[in-house]
Amino acid sequence: MKNIRFDILSLFALVLLLSACGSDDDGLGGAAVPNLNKNVPTAGMPKEVTRLEFPKVKGGTSVVLVHHANVPNSQESVNYALEWDGEKKANRWTCYQMYASNRVSNTSRYESDDNQYPQDPDLPQAYRWETDPFRRSGYDHGHLCPSADRLYSFEANYQTFFLTNMSPQLNAFNAGVWENMESQLRKWITANSSRNDTLYVCKGGTIDKADQVLTTLANGLIVPKYFFCALLMKNSGGYKALGFWFEHKANRDENLGSYVVNIDQLESLTGLDFFCNLPDETENHVESLPVDNVKRAWGLEK
Repeated sequence: MKNIRFDILSLFALVLLLSACGSDDDGLGGAAVPNLNKNVPTAGMPKEVTRLEFPKVKGGTSVVLVHHANVPNSQESVNYALEWDGEKKANRWTCYQMYASNRVSNTSRYESDDNQYPQDPDLPQAYRWETDPFRRSGYDHGHLCPSADRLYSFEANYQTFFLTNMSPQLNAFNAGVWENMESQLRKWITANSSRNDTLYVCKGGTIDKADQVLTTLANGLIVPKYFFCALLMKNSGGYKALGFWFEHKANRDENLGSYVVNIDQLESLTGLDFFCNLPDETENHVESLPVDNVKRAWGLEK
């Protein structure tokens, strides 16, 4: 009887020990959960690549840049991050978070008479365009982290105008379905949202596959044929994920449900591994839900 009691007490102590091990800043907590595809910072790589909004980084001639601007009433300072392909001189993706503290409006859109789209000061000189390649190209400077998402400070808004945060977009796309999508994200997270709610965002245009490039301009600027947006919402109910996939053409559609895919599909289309820093079990679940379930979870079933 004493041996049985001892075994039970030992088992209980072991359970307590395991449940206390393994947690992270995003509240996943609990026992250590395997994650075989997470980003692991190496020499020269920013430590922030382990945050939930990051996809798997490519490496090679690509660099990851992280821009900081202190968020009011928060310990947070990361504004947004991006991966820049130094050989292609193109943005592969921009990622960022949206939550109540960084959705406040304390400034207005940055305007400049002579330098509206400045060089990114963190980008190595060898990877930069000498002059603005968008100028007189016929394409808009398409923000990936939008100016309207970063009004909490002048510095945060100014950083969204760096050339590294731009992708060439037709005006009727940029001011159409793309802007409609951005507006929807701002409805999902507002300055009045619960402090427990965070929207993790990764957006970009397709630059890696020849059949997903619309054209390459004479100056070398790559114009994507498709644009994407990967979303992960964390709230009191847990996690849910959503993908948008848009063909780059004149389009002012307001019915965003027509462009919804699940994250598994978006990864297949783009070749990117989104939300790789989630525990594998959570990642596999939220990324593989049927599209109809995804639309319903986000209120886009119409």
